[in-house]
Amino acid sequence: MVEVIYGEQYLSYDLGPHHPFSPLRLQMLVELLRELDPGFSPSPPVQASREEILRVHAERYVRRVEAASRGERPADLAEYGLGTSDTPVFAKMDDAARWLAGGSLTAARALTSGRARRVLQLGGGLHHAQFDRASGFCVYNDLALAIRHFLDEGLRVLYVDVDVHHGDGVQWLFYDEPRVLTLSLHESGRYLFPGSGGVYEIGQGSGTGYSWNWPLEPFTGDAVYLQGFQTLLEKALEWFRPDVILVQPGADAHFQDPLADLLLTTRAYRRVFELLLASAAEYTGGRIVFTLGGGYSFDATVRVWTILYHLLSEKPLPAGLPAGWRERWQARLGSELSAGLCDAASPPPVERQAEIERYDLGGVERLLQTVAKYLSG
Repeated sequence: MVEVIYGEQYLSYDLGPHHPFSPLRLQMLVELLRELDPGFSPSPPVQASREEILRVHAERYVRRVEAASRGERPADLAEYGLGTSDTPVFAKMDDAARWLAGGSLTAARALTSGRARRVLQLGGGLHHAQFDRASGFCVYNDLALAIRHFLDEGLRVLYVDVDVHHGDGVQWLFYDEPRVLTLSLHESGRYLFPGSGGVYEIGQGSGTGYSWNWPLEPFTGDAVYLQGFQTLLEKALEWFRPDVILVQPGADAHFQDPLADLLLTTRAYRRVFELLLASAAEYTGGRIVFTLGGGYSFDATVRVWTILYHLLSEKPLPAGLPAGWRERWQARLGSELSAGLCDAASPPPVERQAEIERYDLGGVERLLQTVAKYLSG
């Protein structure tokens, strides 16, 4: 069974009423899970300490976050990625961000203590946060904190990021680390933030060959995505032989998402999650941790993560969503919500589909050719 980590404190990570990274997504999700599963009983997180945050972030940066949280505005705040439209400052921001970071650390500890083999952290996934600056809605990199804990415990970590945006913060923080293999699938940086994640970003120093990126063309759909994902996942597992898998399952590659251009459906997400769980069973003794991440269609995001919860819990997917929950949230959001977990419709056909698929699969070949010399070492 899965251990779930969640605390109401997560809702305090609030970048503003009009910001896309809204805590309402999480509130919707938790309310839905409670209605669908009477046995839903998450474990509370332990807030990350300042000293733990300094395991992955610069002291000078943490001081700026703390100052901004108190309402101060240092002149160099923007140089640290704070106070921007992407990552505005808010009261007690440091406290809120440390709760999310602590949740992912709590999840990692639940696994290494032997208390659980499958853990779902209902928060976090702040993969853009850098060593010394905020980026892309992300203040502290909770994923990096979890990875540090796994490394402290002597575990080799396969980090898999299916958020539509490149997992740049995690990549750069472990770019020279051969005990961490980062695998990120994302819309190409030629079109989408953060502009990185090319196939030739493969690591440096002793970590060369341990950063894998598959940048995708806009309008990539289920078939080619699943084909490439399975190829890369199998190759990474076969070569790297991880002790644990950490997953950032951003839901913003779904075709309903307003901030990106990929066309995945709930079918693709379900298959991705199934492949990851099967991989953990075969290679890591079942040890796998999922956080949350991006996802800016309220309807699609909540459904994708509800599917994830049911797969992790080994529960059948419900045929429909509770009418009362839908009515409450439709009234609050002012928009229609799907009646079931799975998509009722598919994205419209794309004229350039064959061309997109050729380019995408060429990216898989280029990546594997680039790292081949390291795979055989």
